[in-house]
Amino acid sequence: MEAFGKPGIPPTWSSSAKDWVGTALGKSRLWYTLGHGILNEVYWPSTGMPQIRDLGLIVAGDGFWVEVKRAKRYHLLAEPLHPEVGVVHEGESYRLELRFLPDPERDVLLIAYHLEGSGLRLYPLLAPHLGGSGHGNTAWVEEGALLAAKAGHALALVGPFVRGSAGYVGFSDGWQDFARHGQMTWTFSKAEEGNVALMGEVLEAKGVLALAFAPSPEGALTLAKTALAEGFEAIQARAEHAWETPQSVTLSGEDAELKREALLSHHVLEVHGDRTYKGAFVASLSVPWGNSRDDLGGYHLVWTRDAVEAAFALLTLDQVEAAQGVLAYLAATQEGDGHWPQNFFPDGRPYWQEVQLDETALPLLLALRMKEQGKLGGVHGAARRMARQAAAYLAREGPVSPQDRWEENPGISPFTLALTIAALAGAALYGFLEGEEAEYALSLADCWNTRVEEWCYVEGTALDQAHGTRGHYVRLAPPGPLGPRGRVLLANRGGESLEVGALLGLEFLWLVRLGLRDPHDPRVLDTLKLVDALLRVELPTGIFYHRYPEDGYGEHEDGRPFDSTGRGRAWPLLTGERGMQAWLMGEDPKPYLRSMARGTGPGGLIPEQVWDAPAIPEQNLFPGQPSGSAMPLVWAHAEYLKLYLAWTRGEGPAERLGRVAERYLRGVKPRVRHFRLEVPLAHLGEGERLLVEARKPFRLHLGVDGWKAVRDLNSVPLPFGLHGALLDLEDHAELNFTLYYPEEGRWEGKDYRVQRG
Repeated sequence: MEAFGKPGIPPTWSSSAKDWVGTALGKSRLWYTLGHGILNEVYWPSTGMPQIRDLGLIVAGDGFWVEVKRAKRYHLLAEPLHPEVGVVHEGESYRLELRFLPDPERDVLLIAYHLEGSGLRLYPLLAPHLGGSGHGNTAWVEEGALLAAKAGHALALVGPFVRGSAGYVGFSDGWQDFARHGQMTWTFSKAEEGNVALMGEVLEAKGVLALAFAPSPEGALTLAKTALAEGFEAIQARAEHAWETPQSVTLSGEDAELKREALLSHHVLEVHGDRTYKGAFVASLSVPWGNSRDDLGGYHLVWTRDAVEAAFALLTLDQVEAAQGVLAYLAATQEGDGHWPQNFFPDGRPYWQEVQLDETALPLLLALRMKEQGKLGGVHGAARRMARQAAAYLAREGPVSPQDRWEENPGISPFTLALTIAALAGAALYGFLEGEEAEYALSLADCWNTRVEEWCYVEGTALDQAHGTRGHYVRLAPPGPLGPRGRVLLANRGGESLEVGALLGLEFLWLVRLGLRDPHDPRVLDTLKLVDALLRVELPTGIFYHRYPEDGYGEHEDGRPFDSTGRGRAWPLLTGERGMQAWLMGEDPKPYLRSMARGTGPGGLIPEQVWDAPAIPEQNLFPGQPSGSAMPLVWAHAEYLKLYLAWTRGEGPAERLGRVAERYLRGVKPRVRHFRLEVPLAHLGEGERLLVEARKPFRLHLGVDGWKAVRDLNSVPLPFGLHGALLDLEDHAELNFTLYYPEEGRWEGKDYRVQRG
């Protein structure tokens, strides 16, 4: 008998906040996540492909039933720093212990269960989302097995089932059966082409379930049965052995709480590395606010920013092979023009396709840091080619980025600008660029470094007057010739905007982290004063920071999930960035580390955001604890680990290049100023020359001192596909010019003036 219902009900994901994430090593290509004490998304055959929404559990007896997820009475077993993790659910009349174990040799997850209580039975509830979506799944029941398939993806859940049922979510699924009848009454054999769910009945109080994945249902069934035949204990021994050697790291430090979180952060980074596509690190094995939206991408995508930050943390632990794997993967996924897509699936397929210059600068910075340490090894050739292409893109397209690091606004951000300057200078100073290319890149970096304050620093604003500061760095200056003036549109706030001078953020801290500015620079200290006054929140678990004023990326005030609008919450990641600044200033970073360690979920996973408003228990929102955003966030765990290692080892930031920091902290000044139409220049310093440049050939119509001695100059090719004309003020007070584009037969339509002094 087939299930009744409509097969097109929109699917919803499980909660994004995870209790734990795990994987095996060896041949296995399976990753699992736990949330609310049950199995959430399971990813196969790569970290970018979730195959189920969740595997829930109902405990039932005479006149009694409870879904353990909704009961919220569970705890994780101690020290889950292994491929296996345990969960215990306890109610007034039952105790259910679960142990989740991935098989290192097969794409199988074993779930050992032990149910205690008089007259109770266990009912697993499985929601297939094969191929990353709840649409178009077909589910059916065979003897002792629950199966599902869709377009080359299949699963099998095998165990001591005495009966099963396949239904449509919201109509004929197992939960609906219990909600209507208080017991299992339906035994539908099949539900085709829809948003489906499976349920089985288990009589044995103690046993093992096997959840397997394969291209065909026959293959999944064979894998599950084979794993059960080998037995839980034998697979457990192999999994522990496989996990021990590559996972072992030695950390110093006497603070047990902080050290444990560092070990756990390393575990999280390792788990998020793909094995089908080695070197791919996804941002999180989760979907933000996944219980309210169906997002094919979620955070199980590769952002080069997050992946490189993870690689920096692993490199600091001397896990060189892992960092080399990231570089090789990035070399393979780089676009022909030198940049990377905004994010992409582990197999390299782009998902969102906007451009963020920091995501081009960071891979180059990683390659440079590894070259500085002599750790490129066999990837040196690929890294050099990758670095040259990335440097060319940054030089050609900077300094204005189409998006900032929060993927919201175009403009010049201190974060992106600092990374771009360090990457370009490093590419020249460490030999990834040679000859004219190296000379040009270094000249450009010197020029942009000198102009950071022109673009990203304001003085005498209302904020400064209110807080007694002279000026401050802004989060972002919008595109255009005005510098840090005008207004910036606030994403997710229904068209609201803020004056640039009111738009604070922690982006400026990377000027210090990368060695472009001294940590005690008065401009840095003034901005830090404002950030601590306006973005910092102190919660029961510690100190956290908002991204910027009036952020809209987070739950609504009443706890409703983010739905393209909301109110941004506090970010543990930013606590780590603030802690690194404290460390560089000679202060104790422990308060920041401890805050990150305590603002975690039940298993110690660091979330993207923590709730920073009064508690809403019915929404599971409590001050200083994870919100419904992504958890874990790989970037946050990498930030924690890098700060912990810098503190316990007495080292500087993982991303800093020694030669770059030495150059700019001693105050190197540019000899040439680079003039681009998107960032025009008004003045030249003593002894400086002007390089007018564009991305296509032009003729410079040039005069001096108010359009005297007019002449025309044709641009000449510059490195990286640019074109330019080099000018000298000589004895003149100003240069006057405009541009004509011969290939297009048009004038720029605007006159420019650059003065001495």
